[in-house]
Amino acid sequence: MTDSDCRSWFSTADLLTQDASAPIALLGAPLGLGSITPGRCDLAPATVRAACKRMSVYDLETETDLSALRVFDAGDAPVAEKEPAAALAPLVEQLAPLTASHSLTILLGGNNAVTRPAAHALDPSLQRVGLLTLDAHFDLRDTDCGLTNGNPVQALIEDGMPGDHIAQIGLLPFANTKKAHNKAKAAGIYVATAAACRAQGLAAIAANALERLAQRCDAIVVDFDIDVIERGHMPGAPGARPGGVTPQDFFDAARLICAHPKVRCVDLTEFDPSLDVASISALTAARWVCEVLAGFMKR
Repeated sequence: MTDSDCRSWFSTADLLTQDASAPIALLGAPLGLGSITPGRCDLAPATVRAACKRMSVYDLETETDLSALRVFDAGDAPVAEKEPAAALAPLVEQLAPLTASHSLTILLGGNNAVTRPAAHALDPSLQRVGLLTLDAHFDLRDTDCGLTNGNPVQALIEDGMPGDHIAQIGLLPFANTKKAHNKAKAAGIYVATAAACRAQGLAAIAANALERLAQRCDAIVVDFDIDVIERGHMPGAPGARPGGVTPQDFFDAARLICAHPKVRCVDLTEFDPSLDVASISALTAARWVCEVLAGFMKR
């Protein structure tokens, strides 16, 4: 590696390696079917990897340098042509050994249904794992019509995850149903609305949620659903709505969350590159990867 940056710089993409001894692992989950809003979420893993080439490894604000960090790139799971129910086993099969041998595993998804196998990979019994979601939606739709990106949390509860092992923050008004809210209340889920996150700060709310989950769980999976971000800043998220959080709040929360030692797996979901404009969403996702790594370095 040379220090010269007259033509190019050492990018976040250059941190990816085939060395399985790296402390962090990355797996793509290009799940292309089972979305309530049909699209091309299966393109997300490749798009995020490509966008990482445009991100440097240095944060001048905090003087954080990622250049010594390495991330084992495990490739993509073979789920592009599978429905969410059929994708569970292959995703768990690939994720479980990664979460067992790495301090943190990054799951680049598109469809939010990948959150369910992420939890199962950490603990098949679901009794020792917690789930934190940054999401505009509860994802508690009924499962009687099948598994989709709209019901991974409901599916996990039906699988046996205790409701008090779940925290959901950033939820938006007029993006959810009364039935879903009542489900969350009945299950004992920790809920923080977008208004609460604006008032107290998304990172502060996330810290409270993590503290609650850490008291109950040995490991935590975090779903970073990018539709929690204000729609004007996130054209590549079909579920994004006006009133969401700012990208900076999203980044700050990601760094704080990934500094927590019990956070063992994080996913990025609901990114459809076919809807993106001027790479706004792709670059936001790549910056999220940088924040995840910066947070991990604070452990």
